[in-house]
Amino acid sequence: MQVREVDVAIIGAGTAGMTAYRIAREHTDNLLVIESSHYGTTCARVGCMPSKLLIAAAEVNHQIGEAGKFGIDVSSSTVDGARVMARVKAERDRFVGFVEEAVDDWPAEHKLWGKAKFVGPNELMVDGGVRVIAKRIVIAAGTRPAIPTPWYALGDRLLINDDVFAWDTLPESIAVVGTGVIGLEISQALSRLGVRVHLFGVGNKFGPISDPFINAEAKKIFEAELNVSADARVDSAERTEQGVRVTYSEKGEQKVAEFACLLAATGRRSNLDELNLKEAGVTLNERGMPAFNEATGQIEDKPLFIAGDVSNAHPLLHEAADDGRIAGDNAGSFPVIRARPRRAPLSVVFTDPQIALVGARFSDLDNSTTSFAVGQVSFEDQGRSRVIGKNKGILRVYGEQGTGVFLGAEMIGPAAEHLGHLLSWSVQHRLTVQQMLDSPFYHPVIEEGVRTALRQLNRELRMGPVPVEGCLDCGPGA
Repeated sequence: MQVREVDVAIIGAGTAGMTAYRIAREHTDNLLVIESSHYGTTCARVGCMPSKLLIAAAEVNHQIGEAGKFGIDVSSSTVDGARVMARVKAERDRFVGFVEEAVDDWPAEHKLWGKAKFVGPNELMVDGGVRVIAKRIVIAAGTRPAIPTPWYALGDRLLINDDVFAWDTLPESIAVVGTGVIGLEISQALSRLGVRVHLFGVGNKFGPISDPFINAEAKKIFEAELNVSADARVDSAERTEQGVRVTYSEKGEQKVAEFACLLAATGRRSNLDELNLKEAGVTLNERGMPAFNEATGQIEDKPLFIAGDVSNAHPLLHEAADDGRIAGDNAGSFPVIRARPRRAPLSVVFTDPQIALVGARFSDLDNSTTSFAVGQVSFEDQGRSRVIGKNKGILRVYGEQGTGVFLGAEMIGPAAEHLGHLLSWSVQHRLTVQQMLDSPFYHPVIEEGVRTALRQLNRELRMGPVPVEGCLDCGPGA
């Protein structure tokens, strides 16, 4: 049996693991990255980037169909599924290539292929017969799809998002189960590319939205475009000669529909359960998770650190990179531990219209002792949004009573990826609502809708000047 003794061992070479490696290497060159699946990020391979490539193609086709509202006659578009997927895969492979090049530059002695399991507080056994003794360990093992066991009988007609980006062409039809981020983005993109899509959800819940007013708006928008069963129970999914037969219950009625395949967008589960973490002397809660400090990445008081979506705390690439930076630095400098403040929360869903959550979520505020007020704006009559024909959605902003500090926002609407950044920066710097209103707003831009919502919020907070009757730039079109 081969034995490796290192200062730092890192389990997983995704975004968090790669970042942890880079930072830990500033402290020591005696380190090891253990990987069992593939080097590189979920984002580049099967997540953020390929999904945005598919969405980009869908948006172009959708814009052609919308040209008539501007008085422009365009002949009907023809979607060549093979060419769509060829571009998706080519560009995806380009992004992945950059990541793989970075790993190729690592010294060979810093890489070990295989699955790792704890066999002691500072010991790992890696299949292939390598025993790793590490002074400090970073766990960045990632997640895997959570799929109901009976569905595995569907064989190759059961898909996860990874499989979508291996297609050579588009299917004729698909059932998508799950109205989270993946389910929403892929359903809408495929539908706009001419695929017959049926999206199944539970509890009328859309994406990460927690504000009931925003969720109701999302339900209205998506049901107007997609075939959605937002509160249904999938009773069974059976393989047939032609594809998949889905039996589901909705509004007290059982229904049956057939599709070429079924995409399970039913969430992901942490790979922590595969690591035998109890052998490290760690106490796990009922969900199998250890107690850890988000500001340091440290598990309990041990020389163990956790980073990335394996913790289920920050399942986003930029958050995983921050996790890796924090965990890698503290693993490298241990026993010296430094707490690092987290950035303001920011989440974006790339549907059309887009969804964004910034800072404190509505549900968290509503369940806390914080006294807060809400301002909102509809984009239906917002000037710039109407000009470009993207006038759907609502923005709701939250501020703290007494201080006037801006706390957060949730929205579905145009340019949410950009508005979300502006609002997250405001949360990060703890600006008051009045300070935000004192900032420049050009005309005519979608950001004027933010100003309308902030003005209403300031009135609810009983702060700022009394609004002037008949003010030309105070109305819903501002």
